[in-house]
Amino acid sequence: MYSHRTQIRVRYGETDQMAYVYYGQYAFYYEVGRVEALRELGLSYKKMEEELGIFMPVMSMNVKYLRPAFYDELLTLETSIESMPEMTIRFDTKIFNEKNEWINSGQVFLCFVDIKSKKRVGVPEIITNKLLPYFE
Repeated sequence: MYSHRTQIRVRYGETDQMAYVYYGQYAFYYEVGRVEALRELGLSYKKMEEELGIFMPVMSMNVKYLRPAFYDELLTLETSIESMPEMTIRFDTKIFNEKNEWINSGQVFLCFVDIKSKKRVGVPEIITNKLLPYFE
């Protein structure tokens, strides 16, 4: 299993009238988690798009809200890839508040699409190679 942690501070514009993080904002937090997880592996969305000609569109997302997050809180995003990707890749993210309380979790499923043909393709070899040491 591969896992990565990063932090993000809740901005005022991410909250609703109740001063909670707006429920739709969590999708952006999951994106930050997966982008930074891939970056730590030496991969980036930009590189995959420009050099490999691959998009990674979201296919589905599951969210579980446990506790609210609030303006100016420093959140810890723990993003993991729990199984080797094949035709799709799943990112699991747990979000913790400053008290280290688990407040939210989500699963995001993405596939791989060739930019030119707009057709699905298998997982790029570079991703497999970067993840292999975590699954041996």
